[in-house]
Amino acid sequence: MSKKLYDIVIIGGGIVGCSTGMALSQEHRVKVMIIEAEKELAYHQTGNNSGVIHSGLYYKPGSLKAENCVRGRELMYKFCEENEIRNERCGKLVVATEDNEIPRLNDLEERGRKNGLQGIKRLRKEELGEYEPNVRGIGGLFVGETGIVDYKDVTKKFAEKIKEYDGEVYTECKFQGLVRKGNMVVETTKGAIECKYLINCGGLQSDRIAKMCRINPKVKIIPFRGEYYTIKKEKESLVKNLIYPVPDPRFPFLGVHFTRMIKGGCEAGPNAVLAFKREGYKHSQISVKDTGEMLVYPGFWIMASKFYKMGIAEFYRSFSKKKFVESLQRLVPGVESDDIERGGAGVRAQALGKNGSLLDDFCIEEGERMIHILNAPSPAATASISIGESIAEIVKSRL
Repeated sequence: MSKKLYDIVIIGGGIVGCSTGMALSQEHRVKVMIIEAEKELAYHQTGNNSGVIHSGLYYKPGSLKAENCVRGRELMYKFCEENEIRNERCGKLVVATEDNEIPRLNDLEERGRKNGLQGIKRLRKEELGEYEPNVRGIGGLFVGETGIVDYKDVTKKFAEKIKEYDGEVYTECKFQGLVRKGNMVVETTKGAIECKYLINCGGLQSDRIAKMCRINPKVKIIPFRGEYYTIKKEKESLVKNLIYPVPDPRFPFLGVHFTRMIKGGCEAGPNAVLAFKREGYKHSQISVKDTGEMLVYPGFWIMASKFYKMGIAEFYRSFSKKKFVESLQRLVPGVESDDIERGGAGVRAQALGKNGSLLDDFCIEEGERMIHILNAPSPAATASISIGESIAEIVKSRL
């Protein structure tokens, strides 16, 4: 491990950590080191999402999510074009399948327009087939700003930019503690690193890292696993681009949907199943520590009492391929059980308040010479360049 003094150490080599490091390196010319516990960058949330460049349709106007998504979306397209990263602004279809979804579809359209989307088109039932011939619904929205990309490729390019400006990126380097001796000393599995300022972009471990830095995170990270199926190659023609349901506004999840991937193939999912390990990508992966912390947290039981029916339904759908297919058939009736096969999974780091609320917006806590990003859910990947620049401005003003 290098003995140099760094201006900034960033914990976490996901897309937000790397975008922040890039902004600090390029715009502010500060010396940055990123430490990542895993063997490669973008190993968890960044590398296991569906690769959608979100438009900004869903988010409350004026919220951090809305502002960063709309700005970050265009910055992402620009960055990809300038760095020859394959992407496509293909648009997506949001489909209402029942009468009670029409008011929510109206709200989505209004939100999208307030967030400055110019590519929204309201569709009648008979117009849906012009965009997705195999879809079923009673109305919908086409959102032209939505696109697809591989966020692993984006993250790797961010890291390259950091190195171009004399920054460093260490993988298999786990944060173990913090000591204040004039400057801060970050203790890791690869030795101690001295720095002036610390940024926590630890995702699934962000609340624990904050506590290790003597910061009260005020939230608990609760892992939700999102499981995917892949559509078999001979049936990929069922989906042209992206097909989404009208989401339930009670939950910070978008519902099971179809996503064409930038490198080929088509995914169906994800669901949203409570996981019993923070990196629990399979049913069999259970952590006594993670589960115990979750069960003694007051906010968990408040949340569970409100949404237990939804939780039971998600578990059932997780184990039942038939139930999963039924969810898909609401959008595309032609999908059959034999048309899909088990794919991968991702784990979402969802911040939960003590009052049982699932935090819907980004959550940031500051301490002396440090900043902690404690909730950066979707659309954090889309918004990553904007988020990184915003964090960099805060940090630069504190240095």
